[in-house]
Amino acid sequence: MSRRGARTLRGLNREIVRCERCPRLRAWCESVVENPRASYRSQRYWGKPVPSFGDDHPRVLVVGLAPGAHGANRTGRMFTGDSSGDWLFEALHAAELCAHPRSTSRKDGQELYGVRISGVVHCAPPGNKPLREERDACRPYLAREIDLCGEDLKVVVALGGFAWDGVLWALRERGYPRTPKPKFGHGVSVRVGPYELLGCFHPSQLNTFTGRLTRPMLRDVFREAKRRGDA
Repeated sequence: MSRRGARTLRGLNREIVRCERCPRLRAWCESVVENPRASYRSQRYWGKPVPSFGDDHPRVLVVGLAPGAHGANRTGRMFTGDSSGDWLFEALHAAELCAHPRSTSRKDGQELYGVRISGVVHCAPPGNKPLREERDACRPYLAREIDLCGEDLKVVVALGGFAWDGVLWALRERGYPRTPKPKFGHGVSVRVGPYELLGCFHPSQLNTFTGRLTRPMLRDVFREAKRRGDA
């Protein structure tokens, strides 16, 4: 894969924030900024591509689908300011992987310990469904991010099937193909090159409200991720 572009994770984040590859997503994010939820009208929305967040030398990389329209797209930080983030950070905190069990803003003092949070797509998509060409435009950032994480990275947690497929694509781009393609499932673990890929249901309301994903299930995934990352 190409090594052009930013040579550090912070530089990659700056590149992501400036990205204009997907006109439909940029227009959507701007429309959300202009029409905030009533409870957030006093807040200034981020409204740009959302950079990754966390340790610059992570042992565990958490990959989601995309920013939420009134969560990360509002706060400017992945999984911050919505119910999915509440579930994720509670589980990370239970596994002693972050400072606080909630994440509400970029100024809340949250800190990740050996963990980094990213997404396959960095702009909030309408209906949480990016188009194939938007996914394809953004996936190279994930491949470069994995590369820039360096040798400390041992575990990648994919939140949902979309993230699972995105991570497998990124690892293939890095020279680690896995055939036949492993099937996504909650708690599924496969070895891909030097990495352990863990599958986890996404903490979306579709999964948490229906009981498909419970808090103990989510905690167990991150306790296992920590154990493997520390090994």
